[in-house]
Amino acid sequence: MRSQKITTLYLTVFCIVFLSLYGCDKKGDQANEEIKNSSVDEKELTRNREQIDLALVKNKTWQAHWSNDVGTFDASQFELMMTDSIDPMEMPEKNPILEGDPLYPYQLSHPSGNGAIDIYSYKIEAQESIETPFLNPDSEVIWYRKDGMRERLLFMGPSGMFEDGMWLSETEFIVLGYFQGENGYRPMIWLINVDTHILRQFKLNKVTESYEPQSYVDAKIKQVDLGRYGI
Repeated sequence: MRSQKITTLYLTVFCIVFLSLYGCDKKGDQANEEIKNSSVDEKELTRNREQIDLALVKNKTWQAHWSNDVGTFDASQFELMMTDSIDPMEMPEKNPILEGDPLYPYQLSHPSGNGAIDIYSYKIEAQESIETPFLNPDSEVIWYRKDGMRERLLFMGPSGMFEDGMWLSETEFIVLGYFQGENGYRPMIWLINVDTHILRQFKLNKVTESYEPQSYVDAKIKQVDLGRYGI
């Protein structure tokens, strides 16, 4: 009997020690996995900031425009707000912005010819049939693909505006704009992977109350002779 009790005690102790060690190993694996994921995210974040820096270099007009209100800034001052997947709301529709349309010059053609992205035609109503052009309160970013399909990549209500954008590669597109919050107007940047439909949203760590909401779009459109549209 005593021998059985000792054997049972040894088995109990062995199980406790084994489970403790196994639990530690599992926790260690989880911790290593978290560190690994954190490392990957940090690496991706660094790459994203390099992309933002490239966009600011290539579009100095947007950076200079906002610097008048928020002061000088660079890519390091943009903070990641979220990473999310987007529903592209794909549907058949050919690009209605054709040559001769006042907004045609502002189409952002895909690097390999797979259609173009449009960020102005929804915002700016400037067709010949409209006597007095006006700005819609909402904004959207649309990709008109070469195959005749239309994808809505971004949509925003009157709390902000998509002001500009550019292709970074065949699969990645960057959008420049702003949000208006309780504290004022804040420059924003959206990074979109059009293949995976992963979105990363960044905000500048500066805000201003004096920004004129339509000022950038107004100045950009006037770079081409659109005087007859009064934009």
